[in-house]
Amino acid sequence: MGTMIFFQSVIMAAHAIMSNKLRSFLTMLGIIIGVVSLVVLVSLAGGASASVTDEIASMGSDLLTVNIVDDKGNPMKLKDMEQVEALEEISLAAPLGQASASGEYKSVSGRVTLYGTTAAYGDIQGLTLAAGRFLKSLDVDNHTYVVVINQAAAEEFFGAAQAVGESLGIDGRQFLVVGVLEQEESVTGNVSERLEAYVPYTTFMRVADGGSDVTSFSVKAADEQNPDGTKAALQRLLLERFSQDEEAFTLVSKSALMETMGSVDNTFALLLGGVAAISLLVGGVGIMNIMLASVTERTREIGIRKAIGASQGSIMMQFMMEALLISLMGCGIGVGLSWVIVQGISIVWEETFQLSRGVLAGAVAFSAAVGLLFGVYPAHKAAKKHPIEALTSIR
Repeated sequence: MGTMIFFQSVIMAAHAIMSNKLRSFLTMLGIIIGVVSLVVLVSLAGGASASVTDEIASMGSDLLTVNIVDDKGNPMKLKDMEQVEALEEISLAAPLGQASASGEYKSVSGRVTLYGTTAAYGDIQGLTLAAGRFLKSLDVDNHTYVVVINQAAAEEFFGAAQAVGESLGIDGRQFLVVGVLEQEESVTGNVSERLEAYVPYTTFMRVADGGSDVTSFSVKAADEQNPDGTKAALQRLLLERFSQDEEAFTLVSKSALMETMGSVDNTFALLLGGVAAISLLVGGVGIMNIMLASVTERTREIGIRKAIGASQGSIMMQFMMEALLISLMGCGIGVGLSWVIVQGISIVWEETFQLSRGVLAGAVAFSAAVGLLFGVYPAHKAAKKHPIEALTSIR
C-alpha cells in the first residue's frame, strides 16, 4: 500500500509540474543556477589545482631549496657548495643568484631576469635545451662571459635568427649565447613570457655587483624516495653553521610544498562550494514560494481528495514529492549545462577540466535536501487543511 501511494504521489506531482511548464521552469531556475555555480566553480578549481600539483610533482620530490636570511657572520661562499655536496644524502648542489638586468642586441633592448648559477643547476631543475649547451664547470672556474637564455629571450632579441653563437649585451657587457632552453609552460598552462638569462655564478657576481655570498641554493637528494632524510641532513649542516638558529634560513622541499598545496586546494574548494551552495538555498526559497502559491490555487483539489478519504500523509507526500521533483529536475538541467560550460572552457583554455563524481553526487544530494527542506512547510500547510473549509473556500 505504501509503495502504491508513493508512486501515485510521483505521478500526480509530475502531472502538476508538466501542467504549468513555464512556472515550473522559472521555479527551477534558482536550482539550475546554483548547481551550475557549484559544479563549474569546484571543477575549475579542482582542475587548476591538479595542474599546479602536477607541475610541482614534475619537478621531482628530490628537490630542496635553501634561502639564507641571516648568515650569523659566517656567510656561505661558492666553495661551500662542495661541503654541501659531500653529504651522502645529497647528489648535487648549486647556488642561485638573481637580479634584473638590461639586455640588448642591435636595436632591440629589454629587461631580463639574470640568474647566476653553476653547471649542476640544469640537472637539479631538469632544464632541457632546444639548442646549444648549458653552463659548464670551466665557465664558472674561468669567469667566462657566456649565457644560456630561455625561448622568450631568444625570440625577443634574435627573432627567427639562430641565437646560439650570437653576442648578447647584458648591462653593457657582451655575453656569448651558448644555449637556448626549450619553451616551458607555467603552472597555469600559459607559456612564460619572462626573459631569462643564466650565467656562471662567478661572472654573475661581477655583473650584479652583489658580493660573493651565497644566499640561495638548491640541492638534489641522492635518494628520491627519502626526501625527509635529505632535508634532515641538510638542516643539521645549516644549524651547525648558523649557531643552531632555525630562523637563520628557510628550507623548502617539494614534498612539503605539495602537502601544503593539497591543504590549500581543499580549503579553496570548500569555500567555493559554500558560496555556490548559497545559490541553491536561494533557489529553495523560490521553490517554497511557488509551492505555497500552488497550495492556495489547489485548495479545492485538496478538499475533494480529503473528502473522498485521502490521508494527511498522502497529501503531504504529494506536495513534498512535487518540490523534490522540481529540485531534482533543475539539478539535472544544471548538471547538463555545467558539462557544456566545462567542455567549452577546456577548449578555450586548452586545458582538460572534468566533472568530479564527488561534486556531482554532492550537487544532487544538496538539491534533493533543498527540495525536501523547502517543501515541508507548503506540504504541511496543504495536509492540515480541513476538507469542508477547503471545499467552501473557493467560490
